[in-house]
Amino acid sequence: MQGHYRGFSALLASQSPNNVHVWCYSHVLNLMLSDTTQIVIESGSLFDLLNDTAVFIRESYQRVNIWEKESHDKRHRRIAPIGETRWWAKHDALNKISGSFGKPQDSLYIDVLSTLTAIQELKTVKGNVRTKARGYKEGLLRYETILTAQLFLRIFELTSPLSKYLQTEGMDILSAHRRVMSTQDALKKMARDFQAVKAAADDFVKWANEKLEQQDEETDMEVEAALPQKRRKKKKAMPGESQDDTIIDAERAYEVKVHNQIVDTAIEAIHQRFLTHGTLYADLSFLDPKNFSLIRNHALPKSALEDLSKCLVKFDDRATVDNLQYELKSLAGQWDKLKESPLDEYVTRTVEDGPDGKEEDMESINKICASCKDCSLCCYQILQRFNMLTDAYPLLGLAYKFLLTLSITQVACERSFSTLKYIKSRLSASKLEPFMLMATEKDILVALDTDTVIDRVAEKSKLLRKLLLL
Repeated sequence: MQGHYRGFSALLASQSPNNVHVWCYSHVLNLMLSDTTQIVIESGSLFDLLNDTAVFIRESYQRVNIWEKESHDKRHRRIAPIGETRWWAKHDALNKISGSFGKPQDSLYIDVLSTLTAIQELKTVKGNVRTKARGYKEGLLRYETILTAQLFLRIFELTSPLSKYLQTEGMDILSAHRRVMSTQDALKKMARDFQAVKAAADDFVKWANEKLEQQDEETDMEVEAALPQKRRKKKKAMPGESQDDTIIDAERAYEVKVHNQIVDTAIEAIHQRFLTHGTLYADLSFLDPKNFSLIRNHALPKSALEDLSKCLVKFDDRATVDNLQYELKSLAGQWDKLKESPLDEYVTRTVEDGPDGKEEDMESINKICASCKDCSLCCYQILQRFNMLTDAYPLLGLAYKFLLTLSITQVACERSFSTLKYIKSRLSASKLEPFMLMATEKDILVALDTDTVIDRVAEKSKLLRKLLLL
């Protein structure tokens, strides 16, 4: 698919050498998280444990009934398996069991332990089932599991809002790239802050042990409060041979080999996967009104807008570097006066969370922009309103069209395939197309007046008119 020689991008480039192929930012972020969660054994063990525990409880009605008896959650939540094709699945599974970073009060951790203990002590189930329950419980009680969980909760606090934003319809590539870079900067700031992760893990252990004692004072369950110390393996040294000092402190070893490696992988993966068109993004950033003051105070670099010119010259041969720079300098000089004029409100698309703040329940909605006059879309709206796209700034108008129509996410269209599996059935096969249209264009359907729909249906026959209108 993405091979440099025989992949889709290479085939597209051979047919259209001037095309700009931008990989879906949401997919790229998911690949970055996959790199991060698979880099060390500890992270792979954590998410395998979460997934296996959820599957183990959900695959039997008897175990589900035990879960319902042991769970004290007011919202009646259930732990869910991790789907590899869902970007929010890892965060959702980890958040349910471990809560938020440093805030375990809303977690299902104690409920899961109680359920596994009840299954382990149940004499009517098979021995291998009880053995699995004990194994999953012991895995959840390990301090290493708690540490790794808190580390990823801290990472997901930064990447999940970014993932949610990158699935928004109608956003421009400058805003998306700016959010990606700010997330990378935030990850760099926490790169060596292992003590914050350890403090959150210690608070979680203290809270969990207190909860276990409150439930049953005679319980033998206890969450580990520290990493087990490992004995140094001594090797016999030959005469004159030096030996490297090995890390023997378990906490320090975890910090170097797990914490630092996971965070560094996340930072490096963002850098490598999102900077394919780094020079083009730098050129497009000059079109952002936030940078117009820099253009007025400092001359544009000679190499500025070169990559953008290569993309636009196939549409208009006047789109040379010099012409683009001339129009941009002129617009930057007049922008403070232009943005003082009133601008009509316009509708944009954005994403909002569900009622409980769950990412899986988020929906795309229409919102009215109050004309911030500080973004690329507002800049294009002003140029269009005052008819400056034809004579004054025709090349900049083309540049803004290129910027605002450059697709960076395919999530919206892919959701139609996810919707299909809920809609398609034996009963709906004959009406599949209209059902799919209603599902994918739900915002239009909701905006329709119910009485108008009833009147239109009633016009189809005398029987419907009699049933609906009389």
